[in-house]
Amino acid sequence: MKQPKKTYTKKNETGCCPVPNVKEWDGSVVVWKGKKFIKDHTLGVFHMPINMGGVLKRMWDKVKKAKAEVPADEWMLLSYDVSPWKGEHYASVSKNVSGAENVTLSGTFLTKVFEGPYMEAKNWHQEMIKYAESEKKRAKKIFFFYTTCPKCMKHYGKNYAIAFAQV
Repeated sequence: MKQPKKTYTKKNETGCCPVPNVKEWDGSVVVWKGKKFIKDHTLGVFHMPINMGGVLKRMWDKVKKAKAEVPADEWMLLSYDVSPWKGEHYASVSKNVSGAENVTLSGTFLTKVFEGPYMEAKNWHQEMIKYAESEKKRAKKIFFFYTTCPKCMKHYGKNYAIAFAQV
């Protein structure tokens, strides 16, 4: 399988989130060696983040100050539910960011695209476990990349999420 290169298309009707490049990500294998991210946490109530906007703004401000942006069509924010009360979020960066928790991700990831409301994430998680098993792999950790903000999701009429199963 070909490794996807771009997370977004060049089409952007909102001035905020471009149209995601979901076709290239569905059923792909991604191999990362030391891919750079900064990590932050949200508080949640039964897996629903309650301070996501503030956390994203804090992360983005640090990235901009450090001039660590990646090209817009390669940017992603991976989310991982630690528990019903806490989420981890990984924003892709081009270099280490002062004042942030810098992390790297390495390994092989199976990807699959889902479309629908956030409340379906529990089902998507289970589907990713089965998908990895169908590929003779075991999912160690599953991240989700929610490709558009709520405003842009409403504009585009689609809510895409790309699941990354680390195998």
